[in-house]
Amino acid sequence: QVQLEERGGGLVQAGGSLRLSCAASGSDFSINTISWYRQAPGKQRELVAGVASGDRTNYADSVKGRFTISRDNARNTVYLQMNSLKPEDTAVYYCNTDSRAFMNDWGKGTLVTVSS
Repeated sequence: QVQLEERGGGLVQAGGSLRLSCAASGSDFSINTISWYRQAPGKQRELVAGVASGDRTNYADSVKGRFTISRDNARNTVYLQMNSLKPEDTAVYYCNTDSRAFMNDWGKGTLVTVSS
């Protein structure tokens, strides 16, 4: 079973960039689809981007062209490069596998705050 830890959040001005990382432990990392989600205050958690075992990616329309998800199986890490950040990107960001998300099993996440 994969265990995940999110890192890299912080405070950034609008238009700036951040890179989040999702460090995984466990032998099944490379075969799992890993996705980034976010939850803004008062809103439901939403899918931001995902990367499958074959490096196929998908993105929410709101982040297409600004965010890039990638994975490094040798380092057991998934990254989310976030460029051209907007205040509406402010949220707690979580990474997760499909199975753990389905079971509503979430980590602590990492807070991203974008100031205007």
